[in-house]
Amino acid sequence: MSFEAWTIFALFWVVFVTTPGPNAVNCISNEMSLPFPKAMLGVLAILTQASAFLILSALGVTALIAASPTGFFIAKLIGAGFLIYVGVRGWMNAGQPAPAAERPARHVYLHALAVATINPKSVAGYLAAFSQFVQPDVPIWQQMAVIMPTALTITTLSYTGFTLLGALMGKAALGAVFNTWVRRVMATCFIIYGVLLGTSATPAGKT
Repeated sequence: MSFEAWTIFALFWVVFVTTPGPNAVNCISNEMSLPFPKAMLGVLAILTQASAFLILSALGVTALIAASPTGFFIAKLIGAGFLIYVGVRGWMNAGQPAPAAERPARHVYLHALAVATINPKSVAGYLAAFSQFVQPDVPIWQQMAVIMPTALTITTLSYTGFTLLGALMGKAALGAVFNTWVRRVMATCFIIYGVLLGTSATPAGKT
């Protein structure tokens, strides 16, 4: 991959992972109710998903999934239902104390991994990256040696930033009423993302 191609890819990935979505909302929500080290498990989960999707994209699996309307439709509905469920539950629990002690590390990680995996941006974003930036005349794994470190580094910086934003918002949300409404806004975002995912069209070709 040439330096020019790498620069374009890096800029694309910055936009891709800094545009607020379910992952960003989850990172902010985690830090508002959890200690920073435990909240960072959410970032680790996102990196796990990103690594898996990058490898699957290189193997062409995500392209095959997107090319199957039935498979994508079923996965889309499952993902939409999960996001809406998370949002409704978050809204209902917004007035209750944040259950920091009741969320073991395993739950924080697996929940973030689930959110990252069904993120409506994921399939379209990874397909765009591999349809726009991968050069067909260069061995794929030679390109992956550049793409993966770049993507994972930018992803880490982005979602660590969202987690720190959650810490700042948590400190600002000292009043019980404000805290409740901030959490309800986060819950509403999940519901909106779920609806958008459920009504989105199947990605095809370049995005």
